[in-house]
Amino acid sequence: MDTYLYLLLNIFTISFPLLRSFEHKIQYAKNWYALFPAILITGIFFLVWDHWFTVIGVWSFNPRYVVGVYFFEMPLEEWLFFLTVPFACVFIYEVLNYFVRKDVFAPVVKALTLSLITLFLIIGLFNLDKLYTSVNFLVAATTLSAHYFFFKGKYLGRFYLTYLVSLIPFLIVNGILTGSFIDEPVVSYDNAQILAIRIFTIPIEDTVYSMTLLLMNISIYEMIKIRKQFNQQ
Repeated sequence: MDTYLYLLLNIFTISFPLLRSFEHKIQYAKNWYALFPAILITGIFFLVWDHWFTVIGVWSFNPRYVVGVYFFEMPLEEWLFFLTVPFACVFIYEVLNYFVRKDVFAPVVKALTLSLITLFLIIGLFNLDKLYTSVNFLVAATTLSAHYFFFKGKYLGRFYLTYLVSLIPFLIVNGILTGSFIDEPVVSYDNAQILAIRIFTIPIEDTVYSMTLLLMNISIYEMIKIRKQFNQQ
């Protein structure tokens, strides 16, 4: 059973959103034309990053919890992660857009975004000796800056709400992956490459990694939808 743990986490992550994709209110499936290119483009970026960090030992995968199929030194389950997690998180984004009509973060989007960009830059630049910390926070600052420049803050309020809600399943799934509820972690980190700050067993960097992954997917997702609307006019 241990062998299938990471695979089962992927299935668990995508199962409910996939089953509800054709629900008549949200109609998530009708936006797959934008979703899957967003997942593909973002996935390529993160898989290159993931492979690099795997090869140099920033993180590693416990063979006890994977089925043993590897591509470019990474288990199959890690590849699936960049499909299942964005699929589920963008589903949360669409559900919240439907049921929460008011953009509750709109009044603070600019201040919050500029504060986060500044904070991420400071943390990244002052921790260049810690590879996961520096790369993670600097990529997050760049992604936030690019989104804000391109969309002028549009969608960011919705994104922040989605991100906060997504932290609930994130803490469960990442908690399992990092060893909160099992004997040993599925994913281990080189402590020399991260800050000594964890939420349970989850490195604080993972929360920012998750933010960047979600924002990049949503940015490309919305960009494709806008382009389609423009072409239809």
